[in-house]
Amino acid sequence: MLKKMTLILAASLCLFATSVFADTLKLRPNAPATYIVKPGDTLWDISGLYLEHPWLWPELWQVNPQVENPHLIFPGDVLSLTYDSQGRPRLAINKRIVRLSPQSRTTHKAPDAIATLPLGIIRPFLTYDQALSQADIDALPYVLGSNTASKSAAETHILYANSQLIEGAGYAIYRQGRPYIDPDSGETLGFETNLIASARAFRSGEAATEDTQAVPASLKVLSVVREIRQGDKVIPAYDNQALPAQFMMTKPEQSVTGRIIATTSNLREFAKMDLVVLNRGQQDLNPGHMLGIYRQSPTVVDGRNGPVYLEDATKLQKVMRDFGGEALTMPQEKVGELMVFKVSEKVSFAIVTQTSRPVRVGDYIGNL
Repeated sequence: MLKKMTLILAASLCLFATSVFADTLKLRPNAPATYIVKPGDTLWDISGLYLEHPWLWPELWQVNPQVENPHLIFPGDVLSLTYDSQGRPRLAINKRIVRLSPQSRTTHKAPDAIATLPLGIIRPFLTYDQALSQADIDALPYVLGSNTASKSAAETHILYANSQLIEGAGYAIYRQGRPYIDPDSGETLGFETNLIASARAFRSGEAATEDTQAVPASLKVLSVVREIRQGDKVIPAYDNQALPAQFMMTKPEQSVTGRIIATTSNLREFAKMDLVVLNRGQQDLNPGHMLGIYRQSPTVVDGRNGPVYLEDATKLQKVMRDFGGEALTMPQEKVGELMVFKVSEKVSFAIVTQTSRPVRVGDYIGNL
């Protein structure tokens, strides 16, 4: 099921809202006249060969009505860049070097279809990882122990949970991680939930009655990412969890401002295809939203001895707030772009799709 949903997601990532068609396509000066699709390519990689803004790539197909399904291309396809009578660029499949079954052109199940983004990077977050409030975490069932007295459980173990579960259903075992803190308000927006293991319930358990005590649910461990401990949380896991039927890449209709508050790699600087956490959630963002990443330029003090950066002021000047002139706030400059792929109540997960400089925790996000 996960493979099926992943392929559907890969195909539907190219669908766009009508509003983005108003954007002007900007071809790169060195855009190739033809390109042969190779195994391992993604639509994002190919679009970057042609467009200044790769996420607008499907518009190249909109002026080509002869292409029945532009959202699936395959290794061996030869892409040709031409222009219509109005000077609009068009990208078409000229021919195919490797002959494929005709049915594979109209189905999302084709195993060799080119994905839009490297879904292996974001699949764990689409399927499992999320941000939860402390109240949500406290209300979850948890692991009581295993069928051995060991402090940590492995794949050969059976787990017992303090709640009734659905027999035969899949579950993920989580551990509470770091808090996600809003750098502007200081509010705790949620907590990281680290995937520990996957399991399947084979006994549902029983609730306590006036005459009997509760019977814990039983789970067979399927896979382990790290050691399972008593107290780890149990959450239902679905193959299609958080995989939308349509994943439209578009710009938000409303104005959006926010910050990058964390990265899943725990690095302070990161680059293209790294995953980041934003301090904006369901009220502001949707999966598929494209945003710019902006860096605040250093403040300059235009003083009597000439302009200097505020960070170069002496300790005494900073304490006294006397810099010998006016402190000028410089503009923010764009350093990259990202795409939101998962949204929680107060935070969102995004993938960095383009950078001109290394991106940092604390950088701003805003409309393109």
